[in-house]
Amino acid sequence: MTASSTEVPMAQEARGWFARAEAWLDARGKGAWIAAMVLAFILFWPLGLALLAYMIWSKRMFNGSCGNARHMTRHKFRTSGNTAFDAYKADTLRRLEEEQDAFEAFLQRLRDAKDKSEFDQFMDDRARKARTDDTAEA
Repeated sequence: MTASSTEVPMAQEARGWFARAEAWLDARGKGAWIAAMVLAFILFWPLGLALLAYMIWSKRMFNGSCGNARHMTRHKFRTSGNTAFDAYKADTLRRLEEEQDAFEAFLQRLRDAKDKSEFDQFMDDRARKARTDDTAEA
């Protein structure tokens, strides 16, 4: 066996290990990534720095959740061998993603409406207090 033929399986094995570790951390959320980064900084600071750079580069630092199942299904679509079932599955997943997007948009509209209501109430209270202060001074 030549050196180049042993490098390929070792590279694939390293990628497999990294992918498993990444999936394990994603399943546990952003806190696990941060804990791993802190631990890496304690053990060997260049490793911690590399992990921080990877987290920023892959946008794991700024996502709401690391292991978003919706994104995982887009990348891990296995075929069953039956084209009719695969078409049905793809259509169902697409429909569910659209429904989830619509629901998330609905929740965002609710949050925005609540924020506006709370802000309007704050401004009304502030204006009322300013009017009572002006009347008390006069």
